[in-house]
Amino acid sequence: IAGRIIPAIATTTALVTGLISLELYKLLSPPQQHCNKLEHYKNGFVNLAIPFMTLSEPMPPVSTKSVLQGKEWNWTAWDSLDLPRHMINPTMGELIDYFESTYDLEINMLSYGVSILFSFFANPAKVATRKQMKLTDVITSINNHNNNNNSKKKQQVQQLFGNQQLYVALEVIATTKTEDEEEVELPYLKVRIR
Repeated sequence: IAGRIIPAIATTTALVTGLISLELYKLLSPPQQHCNKLEHYKNGFVNLAIPFMTLSEPMPPVSTKSVLQGKEWNWTAWDSLDLPRHMINPTMGELIDYFESTYDLEINMLSYGVSILFSFFANPAKVATRKQMKLTDVITSINNHNNNNNSKKKQQVQQLFGNQQLYVALEVIATTKTEDEEEVELPYLKVRIR
C-alpha cells in the first residue's frame, strides 16, 4: 500500500479503530469483569510500511508532589483544583480570597492561556479594578480590549467561551505564606463560569 494514499488511509483507519474498540470493550465490561488496573490496557504502535505492530503497557501519568493544607498531595496532569459549585463566575477578588483562605497560599500570578489576569507586580490601581470585575469580564477585557457597550460585551463573552463552555482552566503560581515564601506547584484551577 506504499504510495497509494486512499488504501493506506482506509487500512490504517480500520486498524486503529479496531485497536480502540478492543480497549473500549475493556472499559465497558460488566463490573465483575471490569479492568481496573493500568496493566489491563494496551498502547498500540503500528507501521504498515514495514509491516510492524506492537502493543505495550501504558505508563502511569507523571505525578508531582505538593503540600496542600498541611497534607502531602501527589497530583497528575489529569487533576485540578476545583472551586465549590456555588461559586459561579466569581469576581477576581472573591476567587483570590477563597483560594488564599482555603489553601493557605498566596497567589503571585493567575493566568488564562497566555493572558495574565493577576500578578503581584502589576499596577495596584489595575489590580484593584480587576478584583471588582467578574472573571469572564477580566478575561474578555484582556483578550478583546473590552468597551462599555453591554451588548458588545455579551457578544465578546460568547465569542470567547461559546454557548456550551461551563468551565475555564486557570494557571496558578502560588507561594507559602511563611517567611521563605516557597513556591508550590499546583495543577490548574477549574472555575465554573455558567
